[in-house]
Amino acid sequence: MKKPRLSFWQIWNMSVGFLGIQMGFALQNANASRILQIFGADVHHLSWFWLVAPLTGMIVQPIIGKMSDNTWTRLGRRRPFFLAGAILAAIGLILLPNAGAFVKYLPLLWMGAGFLMIMDASFNIAMEPFRALVADKLNSEQRTMGFSIQTVLIGIGAVVGSWLPYVLTEWFGMEKTAAEGEVPTSLIASFVIGAVILLATILWTIARTKEYSPEEQKAFEEEAAEEEEEESQGLAGIIQDFANMPKTMKQLGVVQFFSWFALFSMWVYTTPAIAHHVWGLDLSDTSSEAYQDAGNWVGIIFGVYNAVSAVFAFFLPRIAAKFGRRQTHAFSLVMGGIGLISFFFIHDKYMLIASMFGVGIAWASILAMPYAILGGALPAKKIGVYMGIFNFFITLPQIVNGIFGGPIIKAFYGGDPIWSIVTAGVFMILAAISVMFVDDVDEQLNATSPDSSTTYFNQKK
Repeated sequence: MKKPRLSFWQIWNMSVGFLGIQMGFALQNANASRILQIFGADVHHLSWFWLVAPLTGMIVQPIIGKMSDNTWTRLGRRRPFFLAGAILAAIGLILLPNAGAFVKYLPLLWMGAGFLMIMDASFNIAMEPFRALVADKLNSEQRTMGFSIQTVLIGIGAVVGSWLPYVLTEWFGMEKTAAEGEVPTSLIASFVIGAVILLATILWTIARTKEYSPEEQKAFEEEAAEEEEEESQGLAGIIQDFANMPKTMKQLGVVQFFSWFALFSMWVYTTPAIAHHVWGLDLSDTSSEAYQDAGNWVGIIFGVYNAVSAVFAFFLPRIAAKFGRRQTHAFSLVMGGIGLISFFFIHDKYMLIASMFGVGIAWASILAMPYAILGGALPAKKIGVYMGIFNFFITLPQIVNGIFGGPIIKAFYGGDPIWSIVTAGVFMILAAISVMFVDDVDEQLNATSPDSSTTYFNQKK
């Protein structure tokens, strides 16, 4: 029995929560380095503080995936987890820029890093079940479109989150500077607004999306109904699933390693890189108005790449249908690599906008294509746990980068973070090469049949 086709708005509603999650991520990605530097972090140590994000993701996502695979409540299978994650993430968003209120308990920098860990762990609790929900609800013919719509909403949320501090300072006159060791009012307000929108969008998805029961899932997937082997539970089960991961998942792991190593460098080092390379500032000058201008401009260009990703995501299903998912992803990653490498040749802040067009194309594909390829290779009963395990290939490169990125800047790059951005571009291109060696199970099975994602979009015209 095949899963029914869903309408555009059904897919849209079940993904709306990702808008809020990504708004929170965007606020973190564009501003966490600046906040940690305000709290006293050295540029060479920034990556170590960012380690809390991938470490918590590596631990949390497989566990949440396994638990959600085996959960059924009045709220459903996935929804209880992203509701709990949203509440905790909203708390983390409010606490991070207000870490100064807790200095009597721990040093300011450690309080900030701790709240960053709480916030990121909560994002992971909320995010993984959303990935699994798309795979739960959509048949293979609509899966690419489902992840593409999710990417559109991710882009919208990220644009709002990235631009919010700039808008609050330039349009509404909020303070963009503060006393040494304190976070500007505009940043604090941005994080509070992000927390409110995160909760609202998650509640929208919960109210407007109905999940298939375990019995319905078995009816939809014959292999799930026929699967009879005894499954191990808990940590032993996760380890067993990890050892038995499909070949396609292992191949995608290489692609993800290069991709997310590059993204981590971009998120951690863009603010100090352009403050030094474009604004010509000393990297220790984190409290000046010029440094805050540089930080706000990072939010603008991050918003640009997310806006580009939201637009490009609409075209991904058609492009993938015509050229193939692997070829589409390879092209997108090359564009991202060129965009990041171009940073080195730019000394005008407005030219950075052009660079971010390439990054936006890559980001749209990174958020959609690997999951669309992976979904066809996973057993139906283990989608949640394997989506969680797949996060290992996102968190591991960030951990490696987090440990060695700072020392590499100091030892090999003369303390100039612009070279980390160039290295990120090279890694994007390596990811593009490696994706061509991935087996796409869906494409192999449907090689002689027309791609239904094109049919769907034609029906919408």
